[in-house]
Formats: sequence, structure tokens, C-alpha cells
Amino acid sequence: MGKRGNNEGMIRKRDDGRWEARISLPDGKRKSFYGKTRQEVSQQLIQAQHDLATGLPVVAERQTVEQYLTSWLEIVKTQVRASSYRRCEDHVRLHLVPKLGRVILSKLTAQQVQVLYSQKLREGLSARTVHHIHVTLHHALKDALRFGLVQRNVAQIVKPPRPEHREMRTLGAIAANHLLDIAQGDRFEALYVLALTTGMRRG
Repeated sequence: MGKRGNNEGMIRKRDDGRWEARISLPDGKRKSFYGKTRQEVSQQLIQAQHDLATGLPVVAERQTVEQYLTSWLEIVKTQVRASSYRRCEDHVRLHLVPKLGRVILSKLTAQQVQVLYSQKLREGLSARTVHHIHVTLHHALKDALRFGLVQRNVAQIVKPPRPEHREMRTLGAIAANHLLDIAQGDRFEALYVLALTTGMRRG
């Protein structure tokens, strides 16, 4: 049988021993929160009521960062080029999941993300690489916000390292002619000539 406390909404103890709190959403749907104690679900319900009052979405509690990023990769795999997907997958597998994977997605904080960036810099990653990790996480959390899984994109709050500016070094006419002389007879000679005479990029 359900129990109702002051300003708590619907709270009941389930047959499996857990406590459940329910809240009605503006669209007519209901969202449930589960916990081991009545106090635990009561706090979750109060937070949900506050979120509704301030216009924030009421989000699920259970999905971890690892679970979300794994499913997110399956989505973006069909939306981006293979090379872009590989970069995203590397960022998730090598950097994001090992550090943040066990965190509940809806409870991920900007501080945790900022600490991750600092740790990666101390581990020897370049500012440019850490910035690319930030771009991947920002994109993933932007989609999570659109899906209603988080209340805000915490990656928007943090300050990623600024990629270092590298001055582009190009070959002068003498050096370019010297390279072409050396490349004569090489199986990539035509490629060198094409690159030097047209400035074409691999993309």
C-alpha cells in the first residue's frame, strides 16, 4: 500500500523489500525512483519535484557513463566517417571509461570532468589530444541532454586545455626540387610530385 509524506508524493515499500517513490510528469507519464530506505527515495523525489519546478528534466538515476557511452558509440557509428568513429571509440575506451565509466551518468559533475583532463595532462597527453577527448565527451553529453538523460551538459562548464599552436613548416623551392631529385625512380614519385605541385591534402 502506498504511503504519502508531506510534500513527498507517492512512496511505497515493494514486495522485494526496496522502497519506491513515484512522481507524475507534465506529459502524464510517471517516473519511479528506487532505494534501500524510505529516506533515500524521499530525497530523490524531493529533488525531482525541485527539478520540475525549475524547468529541469527529471532524469533516470541508474545508467552509468560507461553504459551510456557504449550505446552512444553505436549511434554515432552510423552518423560519422569511419576515421571519426575510430577516434571517438579510442577516446571512450582508453580515456573516458577507465576514469568515469562507473559514475552514474545523471550524477556526473563538471569537477570530475575537469579532474580527468588534468590527470591526462599529467600522464603526458598533449593539450591537443585532451582537447579532442573533450570534444568527444561534449558531443556525447549534448546528445544525452537531447535524450533527456541528463539535466545539463557538464562539459560546457569545464575549461579544456587550449591546443598548442604549431607553426606550419613548408618546403622552399630549393628543398622541394631536391626532394623531387631524390625521389626519382621511387614508387611514390608521382605522389610526391602531385603533393608538391598542387598542395592537395589527404582528405
